[in-house]
Amino acid sequence: MQNIVLFGPPGAGKGTQSKMLIKERNLIHLSTGDLLRSEKEAGTELGLKAKVLMDQGKLVPDEVVIGMIRNKLESNKDANGFIFDGFPRTEKQAEALDQLLEELNTSISGMIALEAEDEELIKRLLERGKDSGRADDQNREVIENRLKVYQNETAVLKSYYQKQNKFTSINGLGSLDEVFNRLNAAIG
Repeated sequence: MQNIVLFGPPGAGKGTQSKMLIKERNLIHLSTGDLLRSEKEAGTELGLKAKVLMDQGKLVPDEVVIGMIRNKLESNKDANGFIFDGFPRTEKQAEALDQLLEELNTSISGMIALEAEDEELIKRLLERGKDSGRADDQNREVIENRLKVYQNETAVLKSYYQKQNKFTSINGLGSLDEVFNRLNAAIG
């Protein structure tokens, strides 16, 4: 089973490259945002817990998110693997994910980070904001803050996976196919 954490700052191309990897390698996309929405819509116990918290503007606790990930993994036991998108974001979450995967007799195969300079990311996000309608992609200050949060809070996961010899950094600039080829080469 191939379990990949696709990593990188906002605008690095994770969503686009995930779609291509899913199609090429027959993997299941595991996005925490999608999981939260589907569990809420299905009215599951975890989904109802998440809804209450989200309606109050609070973050969903790690144990609820891990429970949702467990449900997704267990309901797809015959999968070729998963692409983790948006999770883990902290070392505590990475440790919880490792523990969950160990219980299910699997592990993270690797974390691959798509890298790009901040100015390029800002340009990409502002361009995306013209089409997406997302307010957070239309304001330079908001984008700069998102990048700062990524660097200060999330980028620390690189060292977590480096210690396990599971981290690879690739250049996220170039055509979709160029980046995809680099990504495939990194996966092996």
